[in-house]
Amino acid sequence: MSAMPIPNSFLAQHCQRNWQSNTKSSSVLFALDIPSTRPFQVWKLAWTGMSAMQSHIISMRGISSGKPTSNMCNAAQSTNAVSSFEKVDFLKLQNGSDIRGVAVAGVEGEPVNLTEPVAEAIGAAFAAWLLERKNPNESRRLRVSIGHDSRISAKKLQDAVSLGLAGAGLDVIQYGLASTPAMFNSTLTVDETFFCPVDGSIMITASHLPYNRNGFKFFTNAGGLGKPDIKDILVRAANICVKESIQSANATVKKVDYMAVYTSDLVAAVRKAAGNTEKPLEGFHIVVDAGNGAGGFFAGEVLEPLGAITTGSQFLEPDGMFPNHIPNPEDKVAMKAITKAVHENKADLGIIFDTDVDRSAAVDSSGREFNRNRLIALMSAIVLEEHPGTTVVTDSVTSDGLTTFIEKKLGGKHHRFRRGYKNVIDEAIRLNSIGEESHLAIETSGHGALEENNWLDDGAYLMVKLLNKLASAKASGSSSGSSVLTDLVEGLEEPAFAVELRLKIDQNHPDLKGGSFHDYGEAVLKHLENKVTSDANLKKAPINYEGVRVSGYGGWFLLRLSLHDPVLPLNIEAPSNEDAVKLGLAVLAAVKEFFALDTLALDKFVQQ
Repeated sequence: MSAMPIPNSFLAQHCQRNWQSNTKSSSVLFALDIPSTRPFQVWKLAWTGMSAMQSHIISMRGISSGKPTSNMCNAAQSTNAVSSFEKVDFLKLQNGSDIRGVAVAGVEGEPVNLTEPVAEAIGAAFAAWLLERKNPNESRRLRVSIGHDSRISAKKLQDAVSLGLAGAGLDVIQYGLASTPAMFNSTLTVDETFFCPVDGSIMITASHLPYNRNGFKFFTNAGGLGKPDIKDILVRAANICVKESIQSANATVKKVDYMAVYTSDLVAAVRKAAGNTEKPLEGFHIVVDAGNGAGGFFAGEVLEPLGAITTGSQFLEPDGMFPNHIPNPEDKVAMKAITKAVHENKADLGIIFDTDVDRSAAVDSSGREFNRNRLIALMSAIVLEEHPGTTVVTDSVTSDGLTTFIEKKLGGKHHRFRRGYKNVIDEAIRLNSIGEESHLAIETSGHGALEENNWLDDGAYLMVKLLNKLASAKASGSSSGSSVLTDLVEGLEEPAFAVELRLKIDQNHPDLKGGSFHDYGEAVLKHLENKVTSDANLKKAPINYEGVRVSGYGGWFLLRLSLHDPVLPLNIEAPSNEDAVKLGLAVLAAVKEFFALDTLALDKFVQQ
């Protein structure tokens, strides 16, 4: 395979083509004539809009060190005129350990801030970040893989970020439609046929958010980038400014079908669990709901080669408008859809994914859902069979019943930590580093990672662990459909009543006195904590890592500050609605004097 230089005129006309391929072979998309210079020098490149080319030069001066004078950059929003600019505050694109923004116009009150020039600058900034941490070999440039989910803005952002990377002298490998877990996996796979391992990877996704949103997740072989890394990249991107016209370049962009590698690994894992049986799921009827996201591959590329019947699977075709339901295993409508599919097709099991397949849930043949606490209980049972006594790390909103199940029924240890899948995974890794064995890190949202899978946050691999149980039960002659899974969560105590309310902080309210919503929210939590100590009916959790968690009236509540938004989510679980109201009243009494806090949802709840 060789890279053929292509004239700039050809690039200008064709770099917006649909480059997605269904073949397993690799092919060169285009070659940019970029001089092989060290990073952080002035370099030039071009990008095209949907209908017309806009050219600019990107200055890399100061991108590797020093603080920017501003986090704002002029990024052209219009594809028809270079003179049309919009100020973009790059730091506002940060969403924890991800980048998120509005990529498609048309929703009132949501101006586009994730444009092609912005994506290109982010690509260049990631290249600079990566070059500082990796030592390029003289025999080859650093490689970065790029994949995307089914969103309608995915391909234009893919092409723009590719130009940013290639402009910095990195080789780019585009995977087209892919899953987030596959992107991380590409940093670990060793296979030169697919240009692996790559040095860095980017997934273009905004998870379950509406069609007009999009974003980026970044990986190296050490895992997903954290909050400080994302801030670093965005600060670098803000230093890159639009200047003038195109020059030539010399770097390649290729495309491969890496999903073939990823899915073959999943198939192999199930076969191994069943004693290397070719079709260990033969006779099982399993339906998949991909929600028109990127997870449609699971039915045809994973389940069918294993012998499963997949008729009745739904919404497998990618459609970035998500016409059927939100691709979200926490969404009631989505879970109702997969449950209905299981009943109508008399299936043994139903599987549902979010948009980029890093979250999942399941439904047994009776329609019982395995999501949130039940999914954690099921995965804990499976992992604790394999690793007795291990610690299970979860997010903060898990139930007291789950703790009892893990510790009393399964003999493990429950370490309830903070919200945020990266927080949960990093905490499990930290525990292992200090000698406390942990093999599972999982959130109620459906994010889950296992030590055996390189702490890869992978919804498809979670489902493989369930399939392993089905396959091994069948191989041992004790198969009874999905009841083998249902039996594993027998004894899990579940609350009769559970609710989540969101109390918003008005950032423009004078009660903030010019302070941040974060400081205001922390003041609310501190006041609530003080109030709880004087109430004999309430008891503060002795070990807690996020917000204020309190037990009382047979249940509990947790009030915490959102990771990213001016919101205080309130979770309440109780044995009855009446007891839940008592807990709600205790919270309301403590926060009512904070006038910037919108308690309308809580007011309505306690008045029912």
